[in-house]
Amino acid sequence: MEEVVNESFPTYYSGKKVFVTGHTGFKGAWFITWLHQLGATVKGYALAPEGEENLFDTVRPHIQCESVIANILDKDQLNKAVREFQPDIIFHLAAQALVRRSYAIPAETFAVNAVGTANLLEAVAQMPGKCTVIVITTDKVYENKETDYHYTENDVLGGYDPYSASKAATEIVVSSFRNSFFHPDKYAVHQKAIASVRAGNVIGGGDWSTDRIIPDIIRSLSAGQPVAVRNPKAVRPWQHVLEPLSGYLQAAMVLDGDVQTYSGAYNFGPLPDDHLPVKDLVETAIQCWGSGTWEDRSDPDQPHEAGLLKLSIEKAGKMLNWHPKLNSREAIEWTINWYRQSAEDRFNYTQQQIKNYGQR
Repeated sequence: MEEVVNESFPTYYSGKKVFVTGHTGFKGAWFITWLHQLGATVKGYALAPEGEENLFDTVRPHIQCESVIANILDKDQLNKAVREFQPDIIFHLAAQALVRRSYAIPAETFAVNAVGTANLLEAVAQMPGKCTVIVITTDKVYENKETDYHYTENDVLGGYDPYSASKAATEIVVSSFRNSFFHPDKYAVHQKAIASVRAGNVIGGGDWSTDRIIPDIIRSLSAGQPVAVRNPKAVRPWQHVLEPLSGYLQAAMVLDGDVQTYSGAYNFGPLPDDHLPVKDLVETAIQCWGSGTWEDRSDPDQPHEAGLLKLSIEKAGKMLNWHPKLNSREAIEWTINWYRQSAEDRFNYTQQQIKNYGQR
């Protein structure tokens, strides 16, 4: 069944009108590139990309994507963009997505992540006709007990830091809109389907964000400096960016066909025995790069970040027939190989990695 579903991506998405919030971000730029390959008509809505180096500017000249640069908190502009496009599918990636930044701007983090999602779903509720919505949250929505346990979609939501708590609040917003406006039992009336998806720690080429491990590694190795590692013992569900994106594509496709069965939340992450500590990820990245060292920069006074987090992907396997195609070593290799490409070759290499992933 998995091969059949994956082969139907081009058939399903070809000609579909797909609205992507957060398209200028790291994951968003990979996503609109993939959607372009699939033949979708894509419209993006996001703030301008951050930094001089960003993946969006790399892919933008080569793909067709109408781009609206605006804030998710601007309800009028967001409503206008949705109303004019009348999308078949919406993937909501727009977010304040950095844990450490959330300590500096907590109120803004809650506003963007929770209120911004409510703004989008209100626009969808006012839309005539059919629409499938996939809201992207995070593995950090759970009340993390820091134990060797794989969190399932039915576990209690929580969040220590403002980012994690704001994403748990986003899940509550999604649940409220589903119950109040998009109830599966009344689909024939409103014709709106919604699911939330919770990805693990995503890595891949083209991420230049601050306070993220892969960009930190690349900047240090490129400069010939030791990689400073804040939490070497922290365990995370690492996965290549194409893994959750394939899950999002699959979730939207099956949800469109059977709202009653597929509404809800889904985790996307690595296999149960493939969760790595940060130290292992850094050492593997250095091996793939071919040289370099790292040093422990643990600081007991730094802002709290989870020390142990694992996801159960059993539901995605059973319900969506989704399974990771890359193990952690391969995910790191694919990521480091991307950064080793010249600037001129990076778009073609991005496309090639998407094609290679689809053929696995």
